[in-house]
Amino acid sequence: LQYGIVLDAGSSHTAMFIYKWPADKENDTGVVSEHGMCDVEGPGISSYSSNPPAAGTSLEHCLNQALRDVPKEKHVGTPLYLGATAGMRLLNIADPQVSDAVLRAVAATLKTYPFDFRGAKILSGEEEGVFGWVTANYLLENFIKRGWLGEWIQPQKKTLGAMDFGGASTQITFETRDTIENPRNEVMLKLYGQAYKVYTHSFLCYGRDQVLKRLLSKLLQAESYQGTVSHPCWPVGYNKSLLLSSIYDSPCTEKERPSLALNTTVTLVGTGNGNLCTLHVSKLFDFTNCSFSRCSFDGIFQPEVSGNFIAFSAFFYTVDFIRTVMGRPVHLPRDLKDAADAICATSWSELLQKAPKLEKRLPDYCAVSTFVFLLTTKGYSFNNHSFPNIAFQKKVGETSIGWALGYMLNLTNMIPAENPSSHKSMLYNYWVILILLFVVTTLTSLVTAICLLRHSKSSII
Repeated sequence: LQYGIVLDAGSSHTAMFIYKWPADKENDTGVVSEHGMCDVEGPGISSYSSNPPAAGTSLEHCLNQALRDVPKEKHVGTPLYLGATAGMRLLNIADPQVSDAVLRAVAATLKTYPFDFRGAKILSGEEEGVFGWVTANYLLENFIKRGWLGEWIQPQKKTLGAMDFGGASTQITFETRDTIENPRNEVMLKLYGQAYKVYTHSFLCYGRDQVLKRLLSKLLQAESYQGTVSHPCWPVGYNKSLLLSSIYDSPCTEKERPSLALNTTVTLVGTGNGNLCTLHVSKLFDFTNCSFSRCSFDGIFQPEVSGNFIAFSAFFYTVDFIRTVMGRPVHLPRDLKDAADAICATSWSELLQKAPKLEKRLPDYCAVSTFVFLLTTKGYSFNNHSFPNIAFQKKVGETSIGWALGYMLNLTNMIPAENPSSHKSMLYNYWVILILLFVVTTLTSLVTAICLLRHSKSSII
């Protein structure tokens, strides 16, 4: 086996994925699988802006696990990558020198390990979207697959759209036949001899954590930054005091920063009002301006959604909470809206009773469920016909869906541009020999049986 390691340095945390595949791999598909994973303790690397060396140190526990999980004789030949996403994109906007210092510190730590370190970089939103799309379709064998004789087959299946929802950004990526009016949203890919025209867009500041900060900012603004402010998306019985600095420490909220001192404390009191929560969350989107024939929101062009979609990351966790903790189905947009309203109407003590292990994220499920409803229906325009085509999923088999696998497949050139159908595998040759042997053996047996039968008949006569 061969191995590859990708560190997914997200805005809220870092995850390490170890992949494995047969060493004699002939640009196969569906054979790269997840060998192991590790969640780095603590926040994402972008939060170490005041102490960059600590960003590198934070990764050591998981890298030490990789030393154990990957056989020692394979360490030197195992490629190691780190890709940072929207948290670092935001830090790069706020202070490019600090983001460079964090990446240098991370790279310095990674270089001390015996793996084949191939760089730490910040992915663009479009790369994050496209690599997530590649991962999902690769794992589902939508590009190419092996037939039972070992031959290559182009499946007559359409590709699947991919929707990712992280801590600081959200991405939508899907194949389309429509004209993509903004060239910045168009990606042309050639995989296994097939051409794909893909629409992709990444919305910075629309990830879960940044949405919650922006929502707090809107609520404070609406009540003129009073000492106590009601929060319609928090459950009744849940109150919290926050420093203004914790809300306005991001490029996503700095334009709304008040003239008050950032060490000012405000107390937010949960009122659990679903309708009012929807009203405030909808203010995070701009549905008015559009210079194209159609837009999703914030003036961004988007063709009509078509085909099946897979929604992962926080999309999955939100819908999974609705299904498992709230015990409600999510088949249609109305189900999602009703579930969000039900969460908003549930008191803090009831929520704690239902899911004590989720205490940290529990107050925000009302707001996040409402946001997912508005994003998918009003933003992306999924309706009663197209919404049931979304599968909210975390993994395909034992492999996590996300950009990391697609990123590694791309950087290690494991998906060829050309169709490998002319290169039959050894497996195919073995099957041919076995079938020929089977045919010869069967024919020989039949001839022998006929001869014996005739011989026995002549003996009787």
